[in-house]
Order: sequence, then C-alpha cells, then structure tokens
Amino acid sequence: MKSPVLHFFQIPRFNPPMRKSILLTAIVTFAAALTLHAQDEIVVGEFASLTGGSASFGQSSHKGTQLAIEEINAAGGVLGKKLKLITEDDQSLAGQPATIARKLISQDKIVALLGEVASSKSLEAAPICQQNKVPMISPASTNPKVTEVGDFIFRICFIDPFQGTVMSKFALGKGFKKVAVLTDVKQDYAVGLAEFFMKHFKENGGEIVKEQKYSTGDKDFKGQLTSLKASKPDAIFVPGYYGEVALIARQAKQLGIKVPLLGGDGWVGDSLLKVAGNALDGSFYSSHFSDADQTPDVQEFVKKYKAKFGGSPDDMAALGYDSAMILADAIKRAGGTDGAKLRDAIAATKNFKGITGVITIDEKRNASKSAVIMTIENATMKFMQTVAP
Repeated sequence: MKSPVLHFFQIPRFNPPMRKSILLTAIVTFAAALTLHAQDEIVVGEFASLTGGSASFGQSSHKGTQLAIEEINAAGGVLGKKLKLITEDDQSLAGQPATIARKLISQDKIVALLGEVASSKSLEAAPICQQNKVPMISPASTNPKVTEVGDFIFRICFIDPFQGTVMSKFALGKGFKKVAVLTDVKQDYAVGLAEFFMKHFKENGGEIVKEQKYSTGDKDFKGQLTSLKASKPDAIFVPGYYGEVALIARQAKQLGIKVPLLGGDGWVGDSLLKVAGNALDGSFYSSHFSDADQTPDVQEFVKKYKAKFGGSPDDMAALGYDSAMILADAIKRAGGTDGAKLRDAIAATKNFKGITGVITIDEKRNASKSAVIMTIENATMKFMQTVAP
C-alpha cells in the first residue's frame, strides 16, 4: 500500500507530448532571456599579446582599454547599453591574430575589434575584419600597410613616415650627421620605420654609414655592433622592440660604443630599463605619450590608472584607452552598431581630445596627431618635447 504522504507529494507524470511542450517552452523562454540580455550589451572584441615576447605591449594596451570600458559603462554605457569587452591573447605568435579575429567575429558577434599593438599582428587580423565588414581600430600599429588593407581598418596612432621623419629631424638637429642603422627584419614596424628614417635623413644631408640586421628573438648582437662601431657613426638608429633593444644597448656598452642610440615607440616596455639598466642613458626615442605631461586630462588619466593598477601608464596604456573611447564616441554618432555606419562614424572623427593628443582620422584612416621625444637619464625615461604633425 502506498504511503498517503508520499502519494500526496508524487510528481505528476505528464504524457510525452506534454513533456515535450513544457521542455520547448522552457528552451524558448531561456533563449528569449539570453537574446534580451544580449540586446542590452554591445560586444566589442580585443586581441593583444598578453603573454610571450610582446607581453608588455599587450598587457599595457589591455589595461588602458579595460579602464576606458569600465568608465564608459559606469557613466551609463553607449546608447543606453553597456559595452562587453571580450579579450583574446594572441601569445605574441604569428598565426594567432587571424584565428582570433575569425572566432570573435563568427562566434562572439563583435561589432568592432580593438588591436593590435604590433603591426605584423594587425596585418594578420585586418583582412578578416575587412572581409566581414567589421571595423578594426589599432591603438598602436604604425606601419602604413595596416590601414591600406581596406576602408574598415583604422588606427589612432601616428604612422612610421611621420615617426621616422620626426627622429630624422631630431638627429640632424642634434648635429648627428652620420648614423648607422640596426633593423629587426622580422618586424614590419621596424623595417618601415628604418626605411622612412633613412629616406628623410639622406634627403636632408645626413649619411647612413652602415646598415645591419637582426631577427626577433636574437640574443647575440655583438657581430652587428662591432661592424657598426667600425663605421664611426654619431648615433645608431635601432627601430626595434624593447626586448631586443635592451640587449643591444647592454652589448653596445660592453663593446665600448659610446654614441647614443635612437629609436621609436617600440622601445616602450616595462622590461626595457630593467634589462638595459643605464646602458641607454643619453639615448632618445619618439613616442605617443608621457605621464610627465602636465595637461589636466593626462594627469587625471594617470591618477585613475595608478589607482586601479598600481603603476604609471605608458604609451600603450594611453593608446588602448583612446582607442576604446574613440570607438564609443563613434557608436554614439552612428546611432547604432551597423558596420557601414560605424565605419563612417570612425572615419569622421575630428579633433577628438584624447589622452595621447588631439586626434583626427585622415582620408587614409590614419591619425593626424603630435608625437613626443623622450630621453633616458639615470635609467629613467624623461619627457623632452612635443612635435606637431
């Protein structure tokens, strides 16, 4: 005999059609809830080198982007919706950016992609964004080829012809008439920057006394440096990334090379001076930003960044911040996230007051903006001057 209590609490046994109907209703309700939630968000993708050889770049850029997204959402979001940032680590490896871009576009349904710092990484992802009509904004890829991929590809940093010209003018102004060049042939960024520096330098009376090459990941540069030293240059232009530049500086000092090294924004990285020590003292490089800039907006950004992350922001952090802010501004002006309308709004960006300067996107989707010249004294980066475009 069944217990009356158990019988009272027994779950009703629905017939199969009814069970299917209840299950279907539950699935539809759940899907509707997910759709409603998704409609309350604007999904933005980001790819960065969070690990590997360029991790300092990627981590800084991501922190700046993250700070901007949090500020935007705290202020109510964009068009009444919060921004959802999905970040993927490309591990500083060739091949990863393309895979990540496809995933973010097809699976995560992003409306735009932020990244990368390294030009070679941006050049991998850009064709995929262009093909799918998803706007891409690089915070810091300076090689001109990046935006030449197509009309959905943008950058908010200056480009190598400007940066190369700035450093050439600076070298000539310092009285450096003979310069040797040491280029990372594996990086589109370094090759482009060397090309534009040498072109302007030679056209304006300078002499390139020697050229040498190396590859990303190399550890021993003594052969190249010995050859450069023999050419008796007034300075050595090293348009590479911070990892190799730090080792080059140390080995140059060991070889008794006393002339200054010159470089570009690829020098910016947490480990540069940790590895180089005072071997870069007296050297100079072009960059996008200095936390020593006393502009109120810059100092407010520095204050907020330090409060959240505990350290001072570098160029990549500031550029990451500006890239997210420009995207949010464009979404507002576009009135939505339609790919073509958003592309047009980004292209129409004029006199945007960013942390890294006043930014205008030109007809080639590059940023017209100022650069800064930095020097290194006592193993510390020092702000020298701002150079207008």
